Amino acid sequence: MTAQNFYGLYDALSESVTSDSYITSTCNGPVWAAAESSQGIGIAAYVSGSGISPIYPTLEGLSLREAAKAIRSWNLEEAGQALAAANLFFNTPARREALHAADAYENHYSAGIDFTGKAVGVIGHMKGPASMQSAAEIYTLERSPQPGDYPDSACDVILPQCDIVIITGSSITNKTLPHLLELCQDSYTILTGPSVPMLPALLDFGIDRLAGFVPTDRSGLLSHIRSGRQGNPFIFGVPFTITR
Repeated sequence: MTAQNFYGLYDALSESVTSDSYITSTCNGPVWAAAESSQGIGIAAYVSGSGISPIYPTLEGLSLREAAKAIRSWNLEEAGQALAAANLFFNTPARREALHAADAYENHYSAGIDFTGKAVGVIGHMKGPASMQSAAEIYTLERSPQPGDYPDSACDVILPQCDIVIITGSSITNKTLPHLLELCQDSYTILTGPSVPMLPALLDFGIDRLAGFVPTDRSGLLSHIRSGRQGNPFIFGVPFTITR
C-alpha cells in the first residue's frame, strides 16, 4: 500500500469538512475524546499514544476545517480529537435527516443481516446481537485480548476467511482501518461505533455499512466522557446507519 492509498480515506474525511466554525474546547476522557463548538459536540474513541509531536499545539481555536486535517496525525491522542472535530460537522441531527440515515433500533449495525452459517470477524471487543450466534464461526480480534479473543496480529490470517467483518470506529484513529479494509475485500464490512462519521464517501473505500451515533444530549454526553464511566454513550443521542 502506497502512502497515497493509505491516506486516501483520511483525506476524503478531512476535505469533506467545510465548516469554519471554531472549536471552543476539547477534552480527553479515559474512553472518549470530545470537541465542542457553539453548534454542538462531536466525539470519537480516545486512543492513547502521544510519543510523536502533535501537528498543532492545541485544536482549540481552530476551525473545524483546519482541525480535521489532524486526522492524519500519528499522535493518536490528537488524531482522536481531530476525528471528534470532524464528527462535530458530520454527525448532526440535521445531516442525519438530510441523508435519510434514521434508524432507531438496538444493534442497528447488524439489522437485516443473516449471520446463519457465516464466518464473522469482529475487530474490537464488542457485544454482538443475539442473531450473530447463528454464525458458523465468530472471531473476536483485540489489541488487548480478553479470554477467547485473538490478538489483532491474527487479522492477516483470519479476516480473509470471513464472510462478514465488523470493525470498531476507533480503527480510524489508530490508523489500522486502511489495512483492515485491504484484508476484507471479499467480506461484507461494517464500520460501527460512536467514532464513525456520517460520510457516505467512506463507502467508496470498501466499507458496506456505516453505523454510528448523533449526539443530542450535549451536557449528559460531556459529563459521561469526563467521568470516565464505562458503557455505551448511545443513550445520549440517536444512531444512524448508511449502507452502500
